[in-house]
Amino acid sequence: MPTESASLSLLSIISLLSFFVTLLTSKFSNKISKGILMDQDFEKPQAFHKEAISRSGGLSGIVSLIVFFILFNYLFDVFVFDYFILSIAMFSLGFLEDLKFKINPSYRLMLMILILTAFIFFESIQISSIDLKFLNIWMNNKVFSAIFILLCFLFIVNGANLIDGFNGLLTIHLLIINSILFFINLNNGNENLTVIITSQIVILLVFLLFNFPRAKMFLGDSGSYLFGSLTALNIIYTNNLNQQVSSFFFCVILFYLFFEVFFSFFRKLYSRKSPFKPDSQHLHMLLYRFLAKSGKFHDCNYLNSILINLIYICMVLPGLFFTDNGLICKYWFFSLLVIYIIFYSLLYSFEKKQ
Repeated sequence: MPTESASLSLLSIISLLSFFVTLLTSKFSNKISKGILMDQDFEKPQAFHKEAISRSGGLSGIVSLIVFFILFNYLFDVFVFDYFILSIAMFSLGFLEDLKFKINPSYRLMLMILILTAFIFFESIQISSIDLKFLNIWMNNKVFSAIFILLCFLFIVNGANLIDGFNGLLTIHLLIINSILFFINLNNGNENLTVIITSQIVILLVFLLFNFPRAKMFLGDSGSYLFGSLTALNIIYTNNLNQQVSSFFFCVILFYLFFEVFFSFFRKLYSRKSPFKPDSQHLHMLLYRFLAKSGKFHDCNYLNSILINLIYICMVLPGLFFTDNGLICKYWFFSLLVIYIIFYSLLYSFEKKQ
């Protein structure tokens, strides 16, 4: 069990190490293979930058995490193999895209499914309880349980990748989610998980210094896959270790990542587009163009990230007062989905009228 002084020392080392690793990565990543990590595609739908920027945030993140896992094992004699193997696997998948290996989106999704399925079965990942009786019964079936957990990972990871388009948007969002998980586990004495989540918060905070408000580097696919998958694992373990917290509360704090994927999938099908190909009609993109067309703001990129995350905080805040009430969290979760649809419809209608 980690002692407070040892935990603080470890996190202090990781914060300093992460800063220097991120600084060096930011400074020299343009020299790797003639700038292969530089994002110079300004024509893609999700591009909102006008200069070449390194997609090396995932690289600095995985280096910092590996050092943390090694030191955590050395200090507390606990090797978090599940976090380690998930980090390496998901980073590697995303890093192929950052290195400009153009993998067909459907093939990339299949690879992700294979990786996550193997991880779920190999590590025996389970969700101990859900606030729906019929689901709890079905979760006793190993195949159904694996499929359900796989979907949880897919929604969170792909949701993270979808919103990673503006300075600080994804990073701030993951910081908010993991901060909530941190306080839940801290208040209930889950020391190991608290330290593991804190290490991710520290690394994300350091990265934010290089990504917000002016971007010197992006997380890239490797970073969004890496930290999206780790956040999903944090959610599952926090749910299992804190039975007094409603599982629907975790749905509340994940509603944006989840519904961004769910809504976009069916929106594209309705528009007769491939649900696997990117477009420029996501909520954060509509809001960005709304702010830009207002003519009141000089730089809407980072302002868009602040506004979306402020709205998100206001929307999940009521759930924080009812974490142990499954019924209220359930109704609030579905209310948030309705609010999302209304907000999206208003922005979409405004854009069509211009």
